[in-house]
Amino acid sequence: MIHQLKLVILCLTFLLVLPQMAGANGSEDLYIMKIKAKDKHERTQIANLGISIERVESDYVMGTGTKSELLRIESLGQLIHSFPLKNVEIQGFPSEDRDFHDYNELLRAIEELKETYPDLLRVEELGRSIEGRLIFNLRISEDPDTSGNKPGIVFMGGHHSREHVSVELPLHIAKKILKLYQENDSRVRSLLAGREIHIIPLVNPDGTEWDIRDNTYHMWRKNKRVNSDGSFGVDLNRNYGFQWGTGGSSTNPRSDVYMGKEPFSEPETQIIKSFVENHTNLTILVSFHTFSELILYPWGHTYDSIANQTDFAVHKTMAEKMAEWNGYTPQQSSDLYIASGDTTDWSYGQHRLISFTFELDPRDFNGGGFYPGQGRLPTVYQKNWEPALYLIGYADNPYRVLQGTHNDFGLSTPLVE
Repeated sequence: MIHQLKLVILCLTFLLVLPQMAGANGSEDLYIMKIKAKDKHERTQIANLGISIERVESDYVMGTGTKSELLRIESLGQLIHSFPLKNVEIQGFPSEDRDFHDYNELLRAIEELKETYPDLLRVEELGRSIEGRLIFNLRISEDPDTSGNKPGIVFMGGHHSREHVSVELPLHIAKKILKLYQENDSRVRSLLAGREIHIIPLVNPDGTEWDIRDNTYHMWRKNKRVNSDGSFGVDLNRNYGFQWGTGGSSTNPRSDVYMGKEPFSEPETQIIKSFVENHTNLTILVSFHTFSELILYPWGHTYDSIANQTDFAVHKTMAEKMAEWNGYTPQQSSDLYIASGDTTDWSYGQHRLISFTFELDPRDFNGGGFYPGQGRLPTVYQKNWEPALYLIGYADNPYRVLQGTHNDFGLSTPLVE
């Protein structure tokens, strides 16, 4: 009886932080599922069915999926419990979360930064989303018009629509770097003298706007592609070209992890592809997501480690160092479950950029899940400021971390070949 009560409380807690989602995938409602899974192999089997895994525990996962995916899990005997999302509603970006930026507010914030720091910032229009919204890059350097010969780093957020915290952190990093430079902060001034910093705060503007329509959170994940079966959306973080479609994604357009018809089928991922290809000075790429408090590094598409032992050691060393500041768990992405076609597998696998995915606060649904409220933002900012500066500092040559010289802002080593 006590065990059953705990299960009910857990599922209700999960539900309380999730919104109404009726019909969002076309004609099929989504369901929350608690599913038996004792290790990464069983979690991968679940991911391969098209389930979007949102919480991992030692002997189960919780995730979202369509009715057809629910029936498949049930037929395998792995389903513990399920609830339809359509019965759950939660108020979103309006008054209680006014510190978050919707698309238009983000544009105004970027324009304000552009006007305030004209000598340090260039705002670049990288292209437009599938519904025609602009995707911006904030290029920050002491001499931004000629900084392309300096080592570069890129931070990006907002691949997944419901992960609004992942948009706020890169915007905050940009604001704080610019403000501290103007205030003559010696650390930031040293960094901007020798680095080119790129910040793309919102990769998926259409989906983000769709998630907060009608002042209500809708648990939307994908972009706004109109699929051939009448459903909507491609999971942008399953649409990148390196080892695309080799596991942990779905060919079902109604799935939350639908990988698209082909690699880079979406204008949003094409924009990131072109950006990276055109910035050959980049050495590090960081993709912010929520939630779970993790620092992840390649590979995601295979259980194997990076074969180049030096590259593996750089990722592992940097992840473990950053975890000392933010308290997150550092690990290889596939230690959770296989997921292919994601950003960092591509950026490392195709371009050999040292690449990390940060799964930001909170740790779980009890802390608010995708919608933790604006009160969580100061904690996220504080915990991830030192990791951001650490990455910028080592962007001249990330391989320096293996030399046992964890001086945070060494600026003298030339760019690695």
